[in-house]
Order: sequence, then C-alpha cells, then structure tokens
Amino acid sequence: MSLTTLFLIALGVSADAFAVALGKGLTTRRLRPGYAVALALTFGLFQAGMPVLGWLLGIGLRDYVTEVDHWIAFVLLGLIGVNMIREALSDDEDEEGDDGRIPLRELLVLGVATSIDALAVGITLAFVDVSIVGAAALIGVVTFALSLVGVYLGHRAGARFRGPAEVVGGLILIGIGTKILLDHLGVL
Repeated sequence: MSLTTLFLIALGVSADAFAVALGKGLTTRRLRPGYAVALALTFGLFQAGMPVLGWLLGIGLRDYVTEVDHWIAFVLLGLIGVNMIREALSDDEDEEGDDGRIPLRELLVLGVATSIDALAVGITLAFVDVSIVGAAALIGVVTFALSLVGVYLGHRAGARFRGPAEVVGGLILIGIGTKILLDHLGVL
C-alpha cells in the first residue's frame, strides 16, 4: 500500500476526531493550550492504537478469509464512510458550553468513540501489504495535528466545518475501499 493511500486513510479516519475537536473548540468559552494538546494527544494515541488492535484481530483471521479480503476491506471502509456521512448530515448536535477543562473520563470516552473507525481500518490493513507500525504512527500523527487545528478552528470559526469534514472523510474511506476492491478484481 502506498504512502499516499495510507495518508488518505489517516485523513479519513481522523475526520471524526477533527469534527469532535471542532465541536469541543466551539463550546469552550476559554480555550487553554493544555486543553487543546490533551484532546489532540488523546485522539492521536487512540487513533494510533486502534489500528494495531484491529490489525492483530485481522491477522488472526487472515488465513480464513484470503479469498474475500478485498470484499471485507470494501465493505468495512464503505460502511465506515457511509456512517460518517450519515452522522455529518444528522441534526444531532451537542450544544453545551464548558470552561476549558476536560475530565480524564471524558477524554477517554471521546478517544474510544472517535477511534472505532480506526479499529475497523486496522482489520482491513491486515489483508494488505503494509507496515502496521508505520501506518499506525502516520494515523496517530495526522489525527493529533488535525485535532489540534480543529480545537483552535472550532474556537475561532464555529461549527460550520464539522459536517463537511465528516462528509469528506467518509467519501475518502469509501473511495479507498472501492480502490482496494477494484485493484483485487483487476479493474485498476
């Protein structure tokens, strides 16, 4: 798998974290640098760890599913992408304001919630030729950077980017899943 494809996957799975960071930045009355770094670091670490966990699960299943691995990648990435787009287009919003502090429990819940997609991507990565350590590191770094930017953008600009970020992230994942399928079928 090429570095460009891995980077696009990293952008795709980090879209949820970016969107949540935007929302947290929007609802934070007084943005402290430590708050932004803690949120971005949590998202980055969870996004880096979950693909490794998914990859380990996928490696255990690889011998049983090699004939259909490209379909699994296509379906998982497609479902994740469609779900991200669906969430972006829903009207459910969290409108509470806060004072710039974030409890550890909330950080952990947000970290898990925004990285479930990365777990499924990790399962997919078990079926393609990729260094999971490099992929996980890239996903973590991209997520950290986008989340940090997201908190500040949200605090300054508002929530108008949340929906479009999730839609773009979803479309990227659907596109990558389609490319994997078409590559294995010999179309590309």
